[in-house]
Amino acid sequence: IGNTVLHILALQPNKMFACHMYSLILSYDRNKEGPGSLELIPNNEGLTPFKLAGVEGNTVMFQYLMQKRKQNLWSFGPLTTVLYDITEIDSWAEDQSFLELIVSTKKREARQILDLTPVKELVSLKWNMYGRPYFCFLALFYILYMVCFTMCCVYRPLKPRTGNRTSSRDNTVYVQKLLQESYVAYEDELRLVGELITVIGAVVILVLEIPDILRVGAAKYFGQTILGGPFHIIVITYACMILVTMVMRLTSTTGEVVPMSFALVLGWCNVMYFARGFQMLGPFTIMIQKMIFGDLMRFCWLMAVVILGFASAFYIIFQTENPENLGQFYNYPMSLFTTFELFLTIIDGPANYDVDLPFMYSVVYFAFAIIATLLMLNLLIAMMGDTHWRVAHEQDELWRAQVVATTVMLERKLPRCLWPRSGICGREFGLGDRWYLRIEDRVDPNKHKMMRYTEAFKAQDRDNYDKGSEKLEANGDTLCKKELSALPLSRSTSRTSSHRGWEILRRNT
Repeated sequence: IGNTVLHILALQPNKMFACHMYSLILSYDRNKEGPGSLELIPNNEGLTPFKLAGVEGNTVMFQYLMQKRKQNLWSFGPLTTVLYDITEIDSWAEDQSFLELIVSTKKREARQILDLTPVKELVSLKWNMYGRPYFCFLALFYILYMVCFTMCCVYRPLKPRTGNRTSSRDNTVYVQKLLQESYVAYEDELRLVGELITVIGAVVILVLEIPDILRVGAAKYFGQTILGGPFHIIVITYACMILVTMVMRLTSTTGEVVPMSFALVLGWCNVMYFARGFQMLGPFTIMIQKMIFGDLMRFCWLMAVVILGFASAFYIIFQTENPENLGQFYNYPMSLFTTFELFLTIIDGPANYDVDLPFMYSVVYFAFAIIATLLMLNLLIAMMGDTHWRVAHEQDELWRAQVVATTVMLERKLPRCLWPRSGICGREFGLGDRWYLRIEDRVDPNKHKMMRYTEAFKAQDRDNYDKGSEKLEANGDTLCKKELSALPLSRSTSRTSSHRGWEILRRNT
């Protein structure tokens, strides 16, 4: 029952009341240390009260709990060294990391905790010491891997076509080689090494991604933008296309250009994932994801309806015409593709002025130009501009969340020997087996003195103002009312002790 009440208090909107009641309940806890403590018992979702306060974005409760868990090591003048307990915060030995919970929640208030002590210092320590170097090395390694795969595709085994052309529009001159013919020369053996590297890389990607999908869940793993959800879809699809291409090569099946083309596009688009390691480029990946999976997905439904309607009309109009004079609409698939190009203004309206075009073509094309170019494209631009404005206002916060997500990901993937645990073991200071982060805080004494002086001067000014008001109310004449209206000016220019104090304060500031 006590643990349930603690979880309820972590969700209370009246935060100060919740903090006091939290301390009151813990004061009656008999097992204040160890696994039997009320603070360490998780709920059905596996969240302790401390983690629940972070996930819900309750910054007051989080700071209150952190103040209870800190240890003052020593203090010398303005310098103070504090040990913060990071046992539940650090993701090194946690199956359900506090940092991962913060970046995966949809509440913006929860991400503000990433800017609080000691979470900010812990993330900065992990990222600067291990995260950034490993991430940059991983980005370089992936780019070299994609260059290797691209070269294997460019120099794929082809041979001249031997069959006869069956149509005047047939433009094929090379065909795919069989498996027995693909690895004969020395250049083929070099390409084979690159292909083996490509296949091994695809298998490694699947081995690394599938356990995280099973651990987190497909909806959460692919749906969270900060966790890189769309990029996980891209890289898994890329790996599957590589394996499909390998099977088609081994079985000498024609048409390997289809999965190979998809793999090239997806593999190089995944390079944008590594932009999250840089503060200048990281927020732009968030914008691109939100535009593609938000604005563009909604817009594609409208675009598909318009393209289907007008492509069908264009095909019907040119169905009785000679395709050699105007071949952009000679069959229905080509009509769809041409209409899509016209929609995005990639090409101009096709026309052949040596022949008479159908009258309805001009009418339909006029309506298409008004609806597609003037109306719908400007609607898409306005939608994307609104998304850009919203993301730009929180780009620093989103980049910090990206850094945290990347740090947690690398910490889980890399071996323990390459990523030692951050912090100090409490046994060094007689604090048990819990881990702490040492943070040095500098307290400026002049700042606190000025705050006390300011309060004193404000109090003295209020006393002077109250005395002047009482005097004016006693006299009650017009002259005194004018003096009352001029009282703030006289307070700012008179040579009272309060005024001298304000002058000293301004010079010190």
